[in-house]
Amino acid sequence: MALATCLGSFILVIFYFQSHLGSAEDQFLGGRWHGKPRRSPLQALYDSAQLEPSSIQAKHQGRRELLASTCKTYTRKRRVLTSEDLKHLVVDDTHGLLYCYVPKVACTNWKRVMMVLTGQGKYKDPSLIPANEAHVPSNLRLLSEFSTAEINYRLRNYLKFIFVREPFERLVSAYRNKFTRTYNTAFHKRYGTKIIERHRRDPSVEALERGNDVTFEEFLYYLVDPVTQREEPFNEHWERVHSLCHPCIIHYDVVGKYETLEEDAEYLLQLIGVGDSVKFPSSSKTTRTTDGMAAEFFKTVPLFYQRRLFNLYKMDFLLFNYTVPHFLKLH
Repeated sequence: MALATCLGSFILVIFYFQSHLGSAEDQFLGGRWHGKPRRSPLQALYDSAQLEPSSIQAKHQGRRELLASTCKTYTRKRRVLTSEDLKHLVVDDTHGLLYCYVPKVACTNWKRVMMVLTGQGKYKDPSLIPANEAHVPSNLRLLSEFSTAEINYRLRNYLKFIFVREPFERLVSAYRNKFTRTYNTAFHKRYGTKIIERHRRDPSVEALERGNDVTFEEFLYYLVDPVTQREEPFNEHWERVHSLCHPCIIHYDVVGKYETLEEDAEYLLQLIGVGDSVKFPSSSKTTRTTDGMAAEFFKTVPLFYQRRLFNLYKMDFLLFNYTVPHFLKLH
């Protein structure tokens, strides 16, 4: 009995039906959203779907349908979620939102926006929030912090959104940020030294100590090495999106893309009802990793490792409708 009780506290049963909610659930957080009669962003999204959809509504409906279809094709067995699975879901109780953040997909700016939405007026302009403050854990609440009943309520009633990116562009972006910037000494020590020790012939003593000159090829060898995945989960900056956000278990209502970031962000903020007061911060395009840049990085990667890497990230390509990059030589 004690064992069953303990186990039950860590296993979360997920409900997939989001309408026809009982009165007990309505009383859970009250019947009002943002001081107005209850009409959540989730209801706004699916109410508008009953009308003739605009082009952007149709685009997002298509993304939802493709995601559901791909999950049905490739996911044989659904499993229950654990608390560990929910550590990337940011909660906004004021507007009824759940945001699964994916590093290297504008997540700093989305966290800034979420701080404005949940800050009760403490923050006015997302672009004025320092980047390091956006990543302070105490500034935002995660779904994993709630009880099982509270988690299930939010998963059923809140609008859930995610932003994704072409997997290999995201991978190159992660490499550039974590291994080529001199200030990321923590990553150099934590991962760089290990990568060099395993995947460089005759490394220098300095390289083994500092880990600050990892090549892109060495980084990829580390990713596809079976030992890496047996040791520990991938770091969130290069973990697959389907492993971070579990889109075949959690039903995401809005799937935004980095490639259409500004348009999708505006659509979401309008859906929430804050489009006139909260603006998504513009990002610098000069440092952004592009398709051409990713092609340059992959130019010297052997075909054997290209194939293994593609297989590693294949589900992200399929789930979010990304084609095989033109620079890969898979055939």
